[in-house]
Formats: sequence, C-alpha cells, structure tokens
Amino acid sequence: MPVTSDTFPVRLAYGRGHLTVPLPVGRTEVMEPLFQPGLPDEKTGVEQALASPIGTRPLVEWLKPGVRICIVFTDITRATPNERIIPWILEALARAGVKDSQITLLNATGTHRGNTPAELETMLTKAVVDRYRIINHDCHDDASLVAVGNMRNGRPALLNRHLVEADVRIIIGFIEPHFFAGFSGGIKGIMPGVGGLDSIVGNHGAKNIGDARSTFGVTKGNPLWEELRDVALSIGDSFLVNVTLNESKAITGVFAGHMIEAHQAGIDFVRTSAMRKVDKPFPIVITTNSGYPLDMNLYQGVKGMRAAAQIIEPGGLIILAAECSEGLPTKSPHEELLFSASTAEELLGRICSEGFSWPEQWSAHIQTLIQKKAEVLLYSSIPDEIVRRAHLTPCHDIAQAVNDRLAKLGPDARVAALPQGPLTLPYLA
Repeated sequence: MPVTSDTFPVRLAYGRGHLTVPLPVGRTEVMEPLFQPGLPDEKTGVEQALASPIGTRPLVEWLKPGVRICIVFTDITRATPNERIIPWILEALARAGVKDSQITLLNATGTHRGNTPAELETMLTKAVVDRYRIINHDCHDDASLVAVGNMRNGRPALLNRHLVEADVRIIIGFIEPHFFAGFSGGIKGIMPGVGGLDSIVGNHGAKNIGDARSTFGVTKGNPLWEELRDVALSIGDSFLVNVTLNESKAITGVFAGHMIEAHQAGIDFVRTSAMRKVDKPFPIVITTNSGYPLDMNLYQGVKGMRAAAQIIEPGGLIILAAECSEGLPTKSPHEELLFSASTAEELLGRICSEGFSWPEQWSAHIQTLIQKKAEVLLYSSIPDEIVRRAHLTPCHDIAQAVNDRLAKLGPDARVAALPQGPLTLPYLA
C-alpha cells in the first residue's frame, strides 16, 4: 500500500535490506534501540580490550610457550563481525609469538548445520581460512565430545574436546537480548555453542523453556541460563571477547575478559539502548527478526515473535516480517516437528507431554505458547502452503492486514512496530 496523508513510512529490517510499510499516523508507536555510535576505531577498541580486560589479566599474560589455543566463534546465523574481530585477535596472538599451528578455530554451531567453505571465507576472510585450522562443531559427533560433569537432569554435560583440552579458550560473541536465555553471548558460546545434542536438548527442554524466568532480559534466576553457566565454568577459565552492535552492524562496545563479569558489563550496556517500557499492551504488534542473518529461517524467527509477545494483549495480532531464505529451515528437525501435528495446540500438547524430547524443540515450543495468546501472521519468502503447515497464517501486505484489524477494533486501537525485532526489548511497566 502507498504512503498517504494518514500514514507514515516505517522501515522494517528484512533479509539484507528493508521493507517500507505505511502505518497510521497518531496510532502507531515505533520502538527501536537507542542509537549507539560505532567506535571511532574498531581495531583499536578490540586491542585495548585485550590489553585491559574486565575481571582478569591481559590476554598476553595467558600465553606460554607451546600453549594450545581454541578460539570459538559464532556461526553464520549470528551477526558477530567475526571477519573483523578474529583477524585482529590472531594478529595480537602472532605478535605475542604464538604460531599458527597452536591455534584451532571452532565454529559454535550448537545444533545448527555446519558452515560451508565459502561461508567460512565470508565469515572469517579467505586469508584466515587458508592459514588456520578451522572446525565446524558437530553436536551429533560423539567422538568429538567429552563429558565435563552432568546436566541437572543427570545426563552428561558434553562439550567439544578441542575446547575442553585447550590451554587457552577465547570465546567470541555478540550481546543482544535473547528470547529464553536473557541475553546472547557470554557462556552461550560454550553451551550450547559447542555442546552435545543430548546436553542441549536437556537444557532447552519443556520444563526450562516453559519457566516464566526463561525469557528476554533475565539471566540471574533463569534456570536455563544458570545451568548453561555452570557447564561453561566447569572447564575452568575462558577469555571472553564479546561486542555490541548498532543497526548498521558497527561495533559500539567491546567487552573482554572474565566470562561472567565481562558479559555482565555488556548486558548493562545493552539494557540502556534496548529496553523500552510500555504502559499497556497493544492489540497489534509488527515485528521483525532484525534482518539477515537472523531472519534466515523461521526457527530463528521465533525470537522476533516473542519480542512482540512481550507487549501484545490477549487475543491480539502479531505480524512477523522475516525473509526465511532457508525456509523453516527446509528438511530440518524443526520442520519435521512443526509438520508432525495438525494444529499449534496439538503440537504444544506433544511437546509438553511426559518424556517428550526432540532436537530444536524449543523454537516450536515458544511459537505455540505465543499462539495461545495471540494470532500470528508471517510475511516471508516461504510458500503459503508451508507457512500454514507451520501453523501460521501467510501475510502478503502488512499495511492491509493492519488496516483490516484496526477497522474491527475501532478508532482507539493502537499499533506497535519493532523494526529491529528482538534487538529491542519492550516490557510492560
């Protein structure tokens, strides 16, 4: 729909670009993160953080002759600027006398697919791929895993042996609000980043996912996050290098050092820009999954959906704009689980039944919990038939869908828009 005198354009993050949607003037509240300028010199910012870390000694003091180093980096579904951060860290290690053969780069895929050589070149630069040993973590490969204790359900806590057996562990990540672990980054680079499937499924099971404390903005008291923390710390000290980003993916802060203390400093920084207080819920909330790479598939798209659910009124309408260029993703455990039930209600019942366990069940679990509260439309590149099999309603015109619902609700109904999706953390006062 075109912009008229009664509407104004709102740019929604979508894929590698934006959707411009006309929304009603005077009835729409747009909520975005407070803009944070990028660092004037990102490389210097990273180098200074390595030299003056939070809560621990400088990185160079962790290094000894012959030391084995494992650098864990986020996979392609995350916006971490690995292609900038990692070469700078490798340069710092080389200056300290570390040889290339002492370093292993471990891709923290969690339960996701491994990344292709071409993707790794994009993520890390071709120079890094050509020069260093790089491994895709595989949560299914028992031979690559080692037990470091037990999960709270009594099953082994399994982590990638390259990380566990390293003398120095460097964990790279990106801090943003997370839909069930409170905030991304920090200990998540270790578990679930390089965890075994059974351990991850145990932590992300129905009991933890269904706990009200397992949500955006909550770490302390969050049973899911606290178990991840305990596993991550059980292997000894790790050196954290986490960043925060603005909408243009410029680095706004570098938080390096102690796993918990440095992460907490990053969380405090993110809270100031991401949190938005809302006095009362909205009948309509439009959201995104902050564009590429997070909106590559519907499995990730539930993050944006849950951000909207924080401020939707019961029976309201959520519209998620997520490109989903990889589908649900196609031929994945997530797709299979969604297709296994005829309704969202039936699927929720299955997931919450005694003894149920499924890879990546947490995304479907949260989706179906949201659908108990609100109707959800999906604007995406996924074919309509597949969207419906995923228990959602296809949307082809966001502005028209908003206008249709407003016509039923009356002149006092209001709309909320989250152009950056889960990068904004709305909450009810």
